[in-house]
Amino acid sequence: MSQDKSGYPVMGETNPLHNNVYGPPPQPGFGMPPPNYNQAPGPYPPAPGFGQPGFAQGAPGFAPGPYPQMPYPQMPYPQGPYPQGPYQQGPAQPGFPADPNAMGSPGYGDGPPSYYDNDEFTNSGFEDKTVRQAFIRKVFMVLTVQLLVTFSFVAVFTFVDDAKYFVRSNPWTYYVSYAVFFVALIVLSCCGDFRRKHPWNLVALSILTLSLSYMVGMIASFYDTETVIIAVGITAVVCFTVVLFSLQSKYDFTSCRGVLFVCLIVLMLFAILCIFIRHKILHIVYASLGALLFTCFLAVDTQLLLGNKKLALSPEEYIFAALNLYTDIVNIFLYILAIVGRSRE
Repeated sequence: MSQDKSGYPVMGETNPLHNNVYGPPPQPGFGMPPPNYNQAPGPYPPAPGFGQPGFAQGAPGFAPGPYPQMPYPQMPYPQGPYPQGPYQQGPAQPGFPADPNAMGSPGYGDGPPSYYDNDEFTNSGFEDKTVRQAFIRKVFMVLTVQLLVTFSFVAVFTFVDDAKYFVRSNPWTYYVSYAVFFVALIVLSCCGDFRRKHPWNLVALSILTLSLSYMVGMIASFYDTETVIIAVGITAVVCFTVVLFSLQSKYDFTSCRGVLFVCLIVLMLFAILCIFIRHKILHIVYASLGALLFTCFLAVDTQLLLGNKKLALSPEEYIFAALNLYTDIVNIFLYILAIVGRSRE
């Protein structure tokens, strides 16, 4: 076997071992025809691939196209820190159907999953009940102080003769107290930010309570002591009964506020009529309708305070809630006082 200067066998000579023509070592991709496995003497398994994704698998040098042959790393491949699911779903590729379960799985959709969808974090309402109970206690504490002040004025102007003589001889004090009450009522009813601002809300409520207490005491001074005591007792029984009924009733009185306001306007027109028509029966009818109307208002305001019906007051509105209940009770007392006083004449 002869060799040329480069060390390769001379072309055309036969290798006695392999019975082939000597030539240079086969290089991949240098025009050598691919072997025909169909003419092989036996069944050969397909050539192992390179294990690279995205490339055609085959023997080296027999790729179907002129792809560059690169030194690919062998297995095992380095494992990188892959992100854990859920994975973001991109738009579906043409010809591939979208995953029907993707939109129904947690973590997919237009927004994040709801906090309360998890059974471990269900909203039990315990915090809302605690806040509502604290709100009710605060309202009834303020209301108790207001009623104590008001009926203290009533007791003084009823049992003390000097105080009764003073208020009867100075009627201008009634109109001054009425003007102060009206201004404080408008401020607390219409200015929501003011009645939530501590301590100015308590100052305004105190002014309103003192002015209204003076007016109620002055009105009570024109009746005898027995009439005032009877009116106070009837008022206490009526208010206590209405509050208990509002607690236990399943009927939603808060939906009747519009009807009650219409009735209040009609009652005001009736009051103007009673100014010009001085008749005992007419005044008793007017006082009875007024007591009935403000009894309904007391039921509505009680349910607004409790918050167990369609409409409810915010826990920040304890001043407004106390004001509503206070004016309802005082109006019920004045109308019952008028009924009893007119009936005893």
